[in-house]
Amino acid sequence: MTTLTTEATNVPKAPLWTRLPVVHQLRQSIGLQRGMLVVGLIITGVFILTAIFAPLLAPYGYSQLRGDNGLFGAQQAPSGEHLLGTTVGGYDVLSRVIWGSQTAITVMVVAVLLSIFAGVALGLVSGYFGGWLDRVLVVICDAVYAFPALLLAIVMGIVISGGRSDLFGGILAAAISITVVFIPQYFRVIRAETVRIKAEAYVESARVLGASNGRIMFRHVLRNATRTLPLIFTLNASEALLTLAGLGFIGFGIEPSSAAEWGYDLNKSLSDVSSGIWWTSLFPGLAIVLVVLGITLVGESLNDLADPRLRSRRAPGKTAVAPITPAEIRDPAGRIDPSGIYGSLSTPRVRSDGLESTS
Repeated sequence: MTTLTTEATNVPKAPLWTRLPVVHQLRQSIGLQRGMLVVGLIITGVFILTAIFAPLLAPYGYSQLRGDNGLFGAQQAPSGEHLLGTTVGGYDVLSRVIWGSQTAITVMVVAVLLSIFAGVALGLVSGYFGGWLDRVLVVICDAVYAFPALLLAIVMGIVISGGRSDLFGGILAAAISITVVFIPQYFRVIRAETVRIKAEAYVESARVLGASNGRIMFRHVLRNATRTLPLIFTLNASEALLTLAGLGFIGFGIEPSSAAEWGYDLNKSLSDVSSGIWWTSLFPGLAIVLVVLGITLVGESLNDLADPRLRSRRAPGKTAVAPITPAEIRDPAGRIDPSGIYGSLSTPRVRSDGLESTS
């Protein structure tokens, strides 16, 4: 017994970097899951790096119309001077696409973080205290959730921006508009987890020992109710980008002289498509598709790995046992039972996911 205890205590712990959230899921994944996660991480990483180093990567400013040789010119085809051509307004397409990543990531981060803080706070208070406050908050969030997301974002954008479309006003209006759309999602998740957790034995023990409501909420309930937030964060980030592009496409985006925004560029390139000018709409649209695809792949992969029923990885050293055919099953008298009745009642089978089953 002493030897076993000593060996158990001497087992080396995994390095800290292997226990980081994304690294842990990457090591846990296998096959198609790992491929999806790796592709999503690569696309998302390129997007983040492009946004960070936009001032170094972009050949021109997002509102620059003139170079060393004079004006750029409108709707110029891709060339050595302008690798992706110019827009109908005379802006460099490549520069607008690169600077647009900076606007997109700013709005996404601000919107999702505001949604998390507001939704978590409201869901925690509503689920823990209950009563009339819980009923009022549930009704309000259900009413907000019933509205179409883009329509609600348009209304909030008009109310918040007040006609302003500069960098600060436009980004803040877009972020808060998207925040209002996402708050009910976080509220529902946190409230449901809080209602479940507050009935656990350790919460009751803390209450009996005299712990205050604030300590119980933030020390015992909150830390256990937010385990799924990283998954929702990644999934909502792609929705935030689509909502931002939708606002810009229908004319509620940021002016091109204040910041670059992909949805606005798509809106201005609509008339170019019928004229055979494809470069003004292709590259902003491709940027939206690739970023949404990358973030969605990461979110869906993390969601699958968080659910034990969807994991395809088996524990090391364990192999699947071949299923028993009816011809191999015998009844108590030793005769072969082709119907499989006795086998279905007494013989455990191993499914493809490695779990035993008696049916």
